[in-house]
Amino acid sequence: MTIITTVVKVGIADLQVAQVPNTLKTSGLGSCVGVVIYEQKVAGLAHVMLPDSTASKKSIVNEMKYADTSIDLLLEQLLTEGVCKSKLKAKIAGGAHMFSFQSDNNMLKIGQRNVEAVLAKLKEHKIPVIAQDVGGNKGRTIEFNIETGMLEVRTVNSGVMQI
Repeated sequence: MTIITTVVKVGIADLQVAQVPNTLKTSGLGSCVGVVIYEQKVAGLAHVMLPDSTASKKSIVNEMKYADTSIDLLLEQLLTEGVCKSKLKAKIAGGAHMFSFQSDNNMLKIGQRNVEAVLAKLKEHKIPVIAQDVGGNKGRTIEFNIETGMLEVRTVNSGVMQI
């Protein structure tokens, strides 16, 4: 028997849910945060760009773009797949400071604000974060193996690590 594994790609301001034996992957995490929420055989990945949808001036908002709305949406999709909410765990990566200048203005610290918003939303849903690789000033690509629960983090010019 041959098992076919598919890499499910998640774009910027996007999210996807997949099951074993597939993997979930997103690229281009600079100040964005990749959020993986998973159970034994089902996982979801959101590529969060910004912390708060209420700051948007547009009437139609891409709910997958913001931490406060994308995690709700991802959780909703996972629950329709039959996961047990109390068994969910999370891993996150990204939230880098991509600008070379220093500023005391918190509005410019998008990576840090994204991480804080993601952690607050996960705490609100009582989903424990069991591993994270956040901050710094380099971009990341992440790939989550649903079967092993391992998140591979490739950081620009810094190699690969698994969390």
